[in-house]
Amino acid sequence: QVQLVESGGGLVQAGASLRLSCAVSEGIVSTYDTAWFRQAPGKEREFVAVFRGSTLRTSYSKSVKGRFTISRDSAKNAVYLQMNNLKPEDAAVYYCNAYYPGNNYWGQGTQVTVSS
Repeated sequence: QVQLVESGGGLVQAGASLRLSCAVSEGIVSTYDTAWFRQAPGKEREFVAVFRGSTLRTSYSKSVKGRFTISRDSAKNAVYLQMNNLKPEDAAVYYCNAYYPGNNYWGQGTQVTVSS
């Protein structure tokens, strides 16, 4: 069973930066689509960013485009989310996801809190 473990969350002030990491237990990062989602209290889980395994392309939600950057390190089996200029509305639990047709894995999440 593939395991994803997020880290790097915390409490920051608006305008600050954080870098989230996702450690993947198996060498799937180079072939799977790896993504970040987030869920704020009382809201649905929403897409943040994806790194396509097959095309090496990235996509972002409108709310984070230009501020967040997704990257991966296949040698380390890791996925990252660099978050700059954080806003209070970015506060949420951030989840790492790895997807391939027939397989969909999630981490347990890491909390990001942004104070105004």
